[in-house]
Amino acid sequence: MAAETLKSGAGVGGAAAVRRLLLDNGALTALIVLVIAMSALSGDFLTTDNLLNVGVQAAVTAILAFGVTFVIVSAGIDLSVGSVAALSATVLAWSATQHGVPVVIAVVLAVATGIAAGLVNGFLIAYGKLPPFIATLAMLSVARGLSLVISEGSPIPFPDSVSHLGDTLGGWLPVPVLVMVVMGLVAAFVLGRTYIGRSMYAIGGNEEAARLSGLRVKKQKLAIYALSGVFAAAAGIVLASRLSSAQPQAADGYELDAIAAVVIGGASLAGGTGKASGTLIGALILAVLRNGLNLLSVSAFWQQVVIGVVIALAVLLDTVRRKAGASPVAAGTGFGGGNKGRQAATYGLAAVVTVAIVGATSFLHGGTSSTANPKVGLALSTLNNPFFVQIQSGAKAEAKKLGVDLTVTDAQNDASQQANQLQNFTSSGYDSIIVNPVDSDAASNSVNAADKAKIPVIAVDRGVNKATVDALVASDNVAGGELAAKTVAEKLGGTGKIVILQGQAGTSAARERAEGFAKGLKAYPGIQVLAQQPADFDRTKGLDVMSNLLQAHPDVQGVIAANDEMALGAIKALGSKAGKSVQVVGFDGTPDGLTAVKDGTLYASVAQQPSQLGRIAVDNALKALQDKKVQETVKVPVKVVTKENVAGFSG
Repeated sequence: MAAETLKSGAGVGGAAAVRRLLLDNGALTALIVLVIAMSALSGDFLTTDNLLNVGVQAAVTAILAFGVTFVIVSAGIDLSVGSVAALSATVLAWSATQHGVPVVIAVVLAVATGIAAGLVNGFLIAYGKLPPFIATLAMLSVARGLSLVISEGSPIPFPDSVSHLGDTLGGWLPVPVLVMVVMGLVAAFVLGRTYIGRSMYAIGGNEEAARLSGLRVKKQKLAIYALSGVFAAAAGIVLASRLSSAQPQAADGYELDAIAAVVIGGASLAGGTGKASGTLIGALILAVLRNGLNLLSVSAFWQQVVIGVVIALAVLLDTVRRKAGASPVAAGTGFGGGNKGRQAATYGLAAVVTVAIVGATSFLHGGTSSTANPKVGLALSTLNNPFFVQIQSGAKAEAKKLGVDLTVTDAQNDASQQANQLQNFTSSGYDSIIVNPVDSDAASNSVNAADKAKIPVIAVDRGVNKATVDALVASDNVAGGELAAKTVAEKLGGTGKIVILQGQAGTSAARERAEGFAKGLKAYPGIQVLAQQPADFDRTKGLDVMSNLLQAHPDVQGVIAANDEMALGAIKALGSKAGKSVQVVGFDGTPDGLTAVKDGTLYASVAQQPSQLGRIAVDNALKALQDKKVQETVKVPVKVVTKENVAGFSG
């Protein structure tokens, strides 16, 4: 019966061969289609600088994903790789820069940290019988917490000798891309040429059968998760090198991208299949998508929708492929294992087809299609906060008034993602860039690259360290924090018990506002701070944290929150006490915050006039582009808004 099926399939001819080729190489086909589509839609995509950007932007995800491939092939899951990456980089920076440990030893400690985290995962799964999901979810939390504890919530400068991993060779070839390729070759070798690689496929295919055949499954799982930890450590070091600092919140959520890359690349979450080359292609697909959607000025919110759809389609394609009887990806098919000739021919054919079609589409953009309006890129730290939404609104209104073509990106509080977006602006030849840094240190490399390209850069709300910007348009967070402390202290008559809701650990805004709170309260020794807890600038977390603090401190009389969102959450937790027995002061002057001030539940908000920040930033970006004189620092004054003056405040 099988012979008859094969004969009938062979008799169909070229159509069947092409169909089988596409089914067997679904991820590669998708990558080719994406590259062709992006080349046709954007004249900025098919440039050397931008293609190198895609490689750099894929590097960290790919390195993480290579490690996750080992785990998924063995029918496991590792949700901790992002946090382990951040912890490993933090250990390196902390030991080398703050404790004088030689850099080589610091690197060894970072890798050892990744191995240790992996061994703990493996031990809990193999010997503790915990499900991989639960064990690695616990490690996700532990590793992230340790990273914050070691760094005390602040970025740590990375050693210069290691930071070169984020540089380029010969001024054009990015080192992260080289590291990605090397790690990919290592992953392919492990999967296709080693005993442990064959063990991964055996365990993933049928763990009980592997055990009965004499395989030491428990010890192999220890090794598999330890390998995943090694690759996570390498990814963390590369990421921190790009940002010139170890960020305690770095790689947050990257474990999902890594898993997505492995699945898109053809691996099955049920185990037993997967290869390193497929994982690389999966990571490149995600990078091309994000890069291309940024170039096409697609909303950051829609980008998340598109990527989610792509992941779902990848799994659906895998299901169709299996039902159609496509060749399974078995052991020994890394970058070069298995049928080498067939795989090399497939990749060669793909390269020829891609080059031919992309070459044809490039004629669509053959001319120098410069627009009449100047192009300005606005890289915001997040749009999941009304304050930054107002900055965007003010910037868009001013851009429309001045005839500026404004593109806005959302980094979702991820310094690495913002670095990618700034690179895209630079390689696409934007006339000017406005950046609201996720972190002032992490943005330095990207801003320096824009400076080298002679692109004016304006910083808004937060400055950029170790880099030159044409102007800084900002309010003083420290001064605003002092005002908030003074406002609540004076309302309480100089004596009372308060709690402080802090912003997201590791962000410059949280640090500066906390510094201002501390400075302001020094002048009021009668004010007792009962507790200080982070609520991550989030209203829901503000509600939860305040509810918990009320259990321990029911006698609280005042609350200082590092933004209005947390203040509004605190008000919800306080209920009828808000504005009566407990005075709450927020920060930012957002519309919801001002409404609460009018209602009397929020006593005051230290308003930074975010719409003005956006408006002035665009105005200065255009001036800098036109070589007009701009002030190095443009201070937008903060203002304490209370019920008495809220009616006249516009923001």
